Amino acid sequence: MIHFQISRIANSLANLFVVWIALAAGSAYLWPGAFAWFGAWIVPALGIVMFGMGVTLTTADFKRVRERPYPVFIGTVAQFAIMPLTGAILAKIFGVAPPIAAGLVLVGACPGGTASNVITFLAKADVALAVTLTAVTTLLGVVATPYLTKWYAGQYVQVDAPKMLVSVLLIVVIPVALGLAVRHWSGDRSRKISGAVMPLLSVVIIAMIVASIVAGAKSRLVTAAPITFLAVILHNLIGMILGYGLARLAGLDKIQARTISIEVSVQDSGLGIALARKHFADVLVALPSAIFSLWQNISGPLVAVYWSRKGGMVQKFE
Repeated sequence: MIHFQISRIANSLANLFVVWIALAAGSAYLWPGAFAWFGAWIVPALGIVMFGMGVTLTTADFKRVRERPYPVFIGTVAQFAIMPLTGAILAKIFGVAPPIAAGLVLVGACPGGTASNVITFLAKADVALAVTLTAVTTLLGVVATPYLTKWYAGQYVQVDAPKMLVSVLLIVVIPVALGLAVRHWSGDRSRKISGAVMPLLSVVIIAMIVASIVAGAKSRLVTAAPITFLAVILHNLIGMILGYGLARLAGLDKIQARTISIEVSVQDSGLGIALARKHFADVLVALPSAIFSLWQNISGPLVAVYWSRKGGMVQKFE
């Protein structure tokens, strides 16, 4: 009973994600010295979030690749074809500074974010497909993220793809693998503990990551933030539209198309921030990922409410 109450309180607080991000960003702008120190802890902190993701996964999430290969293939192709290219095109259209251009490409080259699974549930779309796509793109992102970033952003900044690949392994794959191992050895007990603790802990970590970016870039935010915010909004919106459209053109049904639309448009922005801070000297490279982290948690639920009212799958999300 106590565990249930703690879990409910923690999840209620985690659901106010946008509020905590906005408060953290505002506080960091007013008192940058109180948050700048967290920049040195971004990589290990994100590793904790990815470990929690690993605990929630099961072998069934990967078996679905074999059972339903076509929608997983379409969703994966859409993820890595649409978002980095869109980021590169928007950077050209808006003529943003090289660090912002690189940041738009980088967040676009990241795999799908775990928030997409909850948004998919709210939209009454295919949660099983969403979870599988998140897992698959996270693993493929080890290679795809650094090399797509180098391909599209190499003209703006120097990109060391092999070193970035190693970072993705350390930040994502190893923690997720450890989480999977813990889940395998401990069964549902670890999942229940993770379900009670990780949502709120993840929100706190992402809020601190965003705050550290705001603190580090305060002097240039007045000029850089407005155009970056507009580019991120369009990046997210275009990802939704093209993700849905590509899925429908590929012959998938509306429910699967909604799922892929959400997966494509919701990025692992925390990974984008971590890679930006570790591999690029200019803190502004991380700004698009930081803004994406805020915006996608506004647009995603709004779209989910719209689609849920139009009807969808009846399912249970645990």
